[in-house]
Amino acid sequence: MDILTVFCQIDDFCQTFAPKFNQLLLAEGKKKRNKSSKMAISEVMTILVMFHQSGFRNLKTFYQEKIGQYHRGDFPNLLSYNRFVELQAKATILLAAFLQIRMGKCSGISFVDATRIKVCHNLRIKQNKVFKKAARRGQTSTGWFYGFKIHLIINDCGEILAWQVTTGNVNDRKPVPNMAKRLWGKLFGDKGYISQELSKLLGEHNLQLITKVKKNMKNKLMPFFDKLMLRKRAIIESVIDQLKNISQVEHSRHRSVWNFYGNLVAGLIAYTFQPLKPNLNLRQDLVLD
Repeated sequence: MDILTVFCQIDDFCQTFAPKFNQLLLAEGKKKRNKSSKMAISEVMTILVMFHQSGFRNLKTFYQEKIGQYHRGDFPNLLSYNRFVELQAKATILLAAFLQIRMGKCSGISFVDATRIKVCHNLRIKQNKVFKKAARRGQTSTGWFYGFKIHLIINDCGEILAWQVTTGNVNDRKPVPNMAKRLWGKLFGDKGYISQELSKLLGEHNLQLITKVKKNMKNKLMPFFDKLMLRKRAIIESVIDQLKNISQVEHSRHRSVWNFYGNLVAGLIAYTFQPLKPNLNLRQDLVLD
């Protein structure tokens, strides 16, 4: 991932979006110092995104050792790490907006899944104060956890079409109607998405939900293509694996909810810049004579 490419795209977005966004902010009625930072917000966003593809496990180490020593020429107005962290909250909102323009396009073949985002070990739940009012206990096929869930919908090229974060106790089916509003064609999911109500609701928007059947359900006739796509559903599990193990969207070192959300969004953006994504190779380029 080229740092110049990432910065140029983020900086172009900030120059267009940030002024309009600042005009919509509501004042608290109190006078506050609005001291401008020497470091542009687009530079802060770029560093946060680059961290998730750097291989470093700690943002402070990445900022001080990698950026501070090898990229000072790219960022001539580097701030202290403490000041940089203070700007993360402001950057988080802009990162979430930037992620929307990095989304892929629906091809008629989509895959949905959800995964847990643990914020601490189960033995430390009662000691966790950062997410006391935000996180919840949830259960997946691998057991109980404390934290959140990230719900994803991708296309056959591994591009993210929609995403949503919920607390850990939310059913996987609940966010799907809102996430799939702009989708069409067929949506493939695991057995956890079996629901007549959900299928009917998505069908009203020209989207067919296709899942495997449980052992206690009657087998139903299914087109061969649909059966094949269900077997290829592992593509979204590959995407989730990359988000967790390469982009590091899950760790237990957060010190605020804003820090957690910013880390998650920056990780998703870093994935969108990844040149080689999991791909089913269903599309063929048209050759015009």
